[in-house]
Amino acid sequence: MRIGIICYPTYGGSGIVATELGKELAERGHEIHFISYAPPMRLSKSGPRVHFHEVEVTTYPLFDHPPYTLALATKMAEVAQLQGLDLLHCHYAIPHSVSAFLAKSMLNPRKLPVVTTLHGTDITLVGADRSYLPITRFSIERSDGVTAVSRYLQDATYKTFAVRNEIEVIYNFVNCDSYQPAGSDGLRERYAPRGEKVLIHVSNFRAVKRPADVVEIFALVQREIPAVLLMVGDGPERSSAEWIARNHLIQEKVHFLGKQDNIEELIAISDLLLLPSDNESFGLVALEAMACEVPVVVSRVGGLPEVVTDGVEGFLVEPRKLDEMGQRSLEILANDEKRRDMGRRARHTAITRFSASKIIPQYEQYYQRVLETSGR
Repeated sequence: MRIGIICYPTYGGSGIVATELGKELAERGHEIHFISYAPPMRLSKSGPRVHFHEVEVTTYPLFDHPPYTLALATKMAEVAQLQGLDLLHCHYAIPHSVSAFLAKSMLNPRKLPVVTTLHGTDITLVGADRSYLPITRFSIERSDGVTAVSRYLQDATYKTFAVRNEIEVIYNFVNCDSYQPAGSDGLRERYAPRGEKVLIHVSNFRAVKRPADVVEIFALVQREIPAVLLMVGDGPERSSAEWIARNHLIQEKVHFLGKQDNIEELIAISDLLLLPSDNESFGLVALEAMACEVPVVVSRVGGLPEVVTDGVEGFLVEPRKLDEMGQRSLEILANDEKRRDMGRRARHTAITRFSASKIIPQYEQYYQRVLETSGR
């Protein structure tokens, strides 16, 4: 198949999933065309079947803001026509699915099926805003296929929008060959030269991810055991997290690494992943940690209970219960046998339920169904 993938190229779960999906599909022989205003972050490591098409937005004094939705629709139609695309796969409803509807209309009577994957904030935050609700519902209902990354998000979409579409749940996935336990290459010693335990947090540092709470939890942990914290990513809440580290006088133990390309290497050298979010539609970084045999302490919110079983791969804790998260973290870190056992179970879960080899065929089968029902 020739598939157009539309996503945000920024540091977030939807863009990561879309990029990894395209790369996995290309490995299976499909031709993939990414369409966005910049190359997605993880697209550099891709093969000859992966192509990128930049959406150029013209600035004009009449417009306070560049009309990206219209430029994207134009580029979608152009690429579909010139490259003979079989379908478009939009990650994130707004504005991608709206642009896809316009592109599809521009190409009529040529058939161009559209699949929309809902990732989370396009539904729980953006779509629930009354000003965006009608257009979000419209874009979902005009898609030829709709998927959600968790049952939680599927239910939230039905409740918020009362859409008539059947929404298919296809979970996020991880490449368990790329994400695996660390070897001995000296990377861990760079951050923990005295054998300290290594905790890690990876996010876009938005308020919903609670990065400041991560530092608070770490402050509780390091009082009891020698430890360091890797804070991977960047965003609006980074300065608050840095201030808390200084306030606790632990700034030398907290490493703010910014955006990194070697996420899998950093996770693999860690002993525990912290994800105290207020909401997660799936929790991709928790799955990536699990694939690396790294236990997790995460919030009991959204789709995370569909990924993590409490007491098996780590612990689920009610959000903002920082003392309990600290205690659960210590329970894992203070007992190496328990930590290793949880890590082994975590990787087993990743391989048997969420590996790319399990999930990618589900997308291929879904594409085929959409093509058949749309008359393509």
